[in-house]
Amino acid sequence: MNENALTQREAMVRDQIEARGLKDLRVLAVMRDIPRERFMTDETRDHAYEDRALPTQDGQSVSQPFVVALMCEAASLEPKDRVLEIGAGSGYSCAILSRLVHRVWTLERSPRLARFAGSRIAELGLANVTVLRSDGTGGWPPAAPYDAILVTGSGLRIPETLKQQLAIGGRLVMPVGTPEGPQTLMRLTRTEASAFAEEALTQVTVEPLIGDFGAQG
Repeated sequence: MNENALTQREAMVRDQIEARGLKDLRVLAVMRDIPRERFMTDETRDHAYEDRALPTQDGQSVSQPFVVALMCEAASLEPKDRVLEIGAGSGYSCAILSRLVHRVWTLERSPRLARFAGSRIAELGLANVTVLRSDGTGGWPPAAPYDAILVTGSGLRIPETLKQQLAIGGRLVMPVGTPEGPQTLMRLTRTEASAFAEEALTQVTVEPLIGDFGAQG
């Protein structure tokens, strides 16, 4: 184990996440354990524990650690949950999810990134994750309904396709707003078959979600 990376992860959790008020002990423990540097390119690996998103292949980025932890805490994840992630990127956030819930499906439009994420997930032995190359805005109906859906990109609205794939009581967390940002992190809970409750949580700035099912239109 790289002791320097371990020290950097501890500092990341203390200074970037706990210091901003996040308190979910399970999320904090997993953030201390998953090696973010494994999900970086050669050019960005030395910057893995900085307080920012970092570029990866195909012009996308690895999410800021605080945003990953914030979305996991906002989703109120339980060990029994079945979770859909929209936007695998390099695989870091779904690696975090894999240690918090029973099963994760993660969708990625870019074939190159999907392969990269899948290889990193396999190397870490995270057998409860399935990485799929797909347009995330359409969700993944074959495994629905989900206890939680986390959308790593922003949109002008939450796609209806995703709302309909939530279980009753399920939570969907997504940044909503213009691509220029900042966006509002929204939590949507399916209270009945045709009823949803929405909460505005805080402001974040993330890249836009690209897809064919209404997030930007």
